[in-house]
Amino acid sequence: MAITIDVSNGRKFTDEPTLDALTDGSETLLVHNDNGVKSIKASALSKFVTGDLSGLKTTDKTGLIAAINEVLGVTGDNASAITALQTLTKMLSATGASRANSFIYEYNLGASFTNEQSADIVAGTFDKVRPGGYWTINGHKYWAGHADYRLHCGDTELTKHHMLVFPDKSFYNHVMNSTNVTTGAYYGSNMVSDGLTQALSTVKADFGESHVLTYRNLLANAVSNGASSGWSWYDRQIDLMNQAMVYGHVAWAGNGYDVGCDKSQIALFQARPDLIVNRENWWLRDVRSSAHFCFVHNFGGADTWAASGVLGVRPAFLIA
Repeated sequence: MAITIDVSNGRKFTDEPTLDALTDGSETLLVHNDNGVKSIKASALSKFVTGDLSGLKTTDKTGLIAAINEVLGVTGDNASAITALQTLTKMLSATGASRANSFIYEYNLGASFTNEQSADIVAGTFDKVRPGGYWTINGHKYWAGHADYRLHCGDTELTKHHMLVFPDKSFYNHVMNSTNVTTGAYYGSNMVSDGLTQALSTVKADFGESHVLTYRNLLANAVSNGASSGWSWYDRQIDLMNQAMVYGHVAWAGNGYDVGCDKSQIALFQARPDLIVNRENWWLRDVRSSAHFCFVHNFGGADTWAASGVLGVRPAFLIA
C-alpha cells in the first residue's frame, strides 16, 4: 500500500501525529540511508533488534522480555524440583562403595576385565565397575554384585577395595558330599576339597589370576545334632554363598556358624531379586541337617537337599 505524507508548507516528520505504542507489527516506519528515505515494517525492525523468537518453546512470543519472563516464571514455580534434581545429581556424581551399592542399574562391562576397571576398583571409586554391571568373558556371564563386601573383615583385616562377583549361571553341577552326610559342615565337605577347584581355575582364567583376591573367611567346620557347631578362619579365593548373602536372612535352620562374616545380603540381590532365581538348582553352604545342605530351588524357593545331590555350583569371589 502506498503511503502519502503531506509535506506542503514545509511540514516536518515530527509534525505528524504520533503513536503511543506499536500494536501487531504491521505499522510502517520511515528510515533514511544513503539511498534516501525508505519504509520498513515494524515487525521487521523487531526481528532485527531481538532476533527471530518463533523457535522459542514459550507461550508468549510477542517479545523477548515476555519470553524471558515466562521462562523465569516456570523456573520459579519449579524451584523445589530443580533443587531436588541438583541434589540427586550431586549424589550420583559422588564416588565410593556406598554410592555404588545404593544406585544400581544394569549395564555392559564388556568382554574382558580391563586395567582401567581394575584401577577403578583398587582406588575404591567404583565409577567404572559398580553393582549391576556384567561381563561376558569366554562364554561366561558374570555380575558385579557388591562393592567392598568384605572390606575390614577377617582375623587379618582385608584392607583392599574389591568387587564381589558371581556367575549368572552355575559353572557346572557337583555334590556337596559323596554320601548324604554333612559331617565337617561346609569346610569339611567334598565341595570345598574338590568341587570348587574347576570353578576357581575358570575365574582365574577369565579375570586374570592376579586380580582374584585372597581373603580370610570364617567358615563352619563341624556339625552336632544336625547343625553347624564350630568354625575357623581360612584363606579363601572362592566360596559358595550362604543364605544371608542371597536372601538377606536365614531361611532354613542355620546359625551363626554358617553365617560368619558373610552376614549381609549382596547389594545386587537386594535390588534385583530376580537374579537369585536363574531356573537352576544351585547349592548354598548352610547345613540344614545331618544329611542336607541348603540350596536355591529352580522354581524360586529356598530349599534343602541331600548332600549327595548333584546341583549347580554358583560361587562368589572377589576381584580387584
